[in-house]
Amino acid sequence: MSDQAPIFSNHGCRLNAYETEAMKDLAQAAGVGNAIVVNTCAVTSEAVRKARQDIRKLRRDHPDAKLIVTGCAAQTEPDTFAGMDEVDVVLGNTEKMNPTTWAGLAPDLIGRTEPVQVDDIMSVTETAGHLIDGFGTRSRAYVQVQNGCDHRCTFCIIPYGRGNSRSVPAGVVVDQIKRLVDKGYNEVVLTGVDLTSWGADLPGAPKLGDLVMRILKLVPDLPRLRISSIDSIEVDENLMQAIATEPRLMPHLHLSLQHGDNMILKRMKRRHLRDDAIAFCQEARKLRPDMTYGADIIAGFPTETEDMFANSLALVDECDLTWLHVFPYSPRPGTPAAKMPAVNGTQIKERAARLRAAGSAQVNRHLTAQPGKTHSILMENARMGRTEQFAEVLFETDQPESQIVQAQITGVAGQQLTA
Repeated sequence: MSDQAPIFSNHGCRLNAYETEAMKDLAQAAGVGNAIVVNTCAVTSEAVRKARQDIRKLRRDHPDAKLIVTGCAAQTEPDTFAGMDEVDVVLGNTEKMNPTTWAGLAPDLIGRTEPVQVDDIMSVTETAGHLIDGFGTRSRAYVQVQNGCDHRCTFCIIPYGRGNSRSVPAGVVVDQIKRLVDKGYNEVVLTGVDLTSWGADLPGAPKLGDLVMRILKLVPDLPRLRISSIDSIEVDENLMQAIATEPRLMPHLHLSLQHGDNMILKRMKRRHLRDDAIAFCQEARKLRPDMTYGADIIAGFPTETEDMFANSLALVDECDLTWLHVFPYSPRPGTPAAKMPAVNGTQIKERAARLRAAGSAQVNRHLTAQPGKTHSILMENARMGRTEQFAEVLFETDQPESQIVQAQITGVAGQQLTA
């Protein structure tokens, strides 16, 4: 296996997946072989458990390979992974993007590799120079424009895995998107850890809306631009203007809401209240009537009563949320919430199930309203594409892959549309 390319196993968010693609390039350039790289996630204790499980399985399947663990969980709890018999090397989130690190893992240097290479992520001030062209499917590319987070929500370990917020300059982003469009990509998704904080560390402190408007103006051949998860309280005037006036900005926003009760939002150290979330959703939909929303919501945050949970459940209807990401709360050691009075585990599961049921009902409601409507559908493969609002559409006949096709919706099959 020494000549074989390293095996990569990715856990967690789109940003991690993006960085896994970048690591493949770095490992190849350095000549690293006979290795397994696990890029971990730290967002929940379950994510860490799954990473450990994956490491054990990969070691059983590849007993002779060098096993390297990196990512947010490696950054926040390096000792956990260094203490596993299966693991040879632990890399932090900064180290994994450094070509020098990978050169040190090449076969001729392997004997001198430091087993744990994890520096203080809070001391990192620059954005990593690992921009890659074309991560994603042949139809959709993901572009990292920001990393890290300056906020300290009481439940969240991610700033300790990613460091403080750093932005990629607008000119670099625009140049990359131009190259992607030249390669035939019809949709670009802007991604980051705290996307709406983009620009705060750049000269003149531009806002995310400025970046969006600049991309749409300077890359006129880009058919579709999407924004990944945003914090609605940080949305600026230019982003609202883009929502109102730019048909190439897709009418689908994923919101970091987390809860629907004001007391819990304060205990989470969120910067918005319930009415702020509702007002944003109403305003954006007034500007763009076909807008749909996804949202992150945590069930069973410490001190959550049944009445407080009911406010989260009601928020699904009041914001008219369609695509829910429901997280049963799990304590992350080192976060303030981990010291707060916990909700019973059975109650957490039951509340998460009720939220997911509400989400499924909302998806069903959205889909059943689509038959008879015509959509622009970006084909991800010959028989499946996605609408502007990100709903999956199945076709009976082959369509041109990675192209945008106009089609009338004919029906609903489960949680997919048909055309």
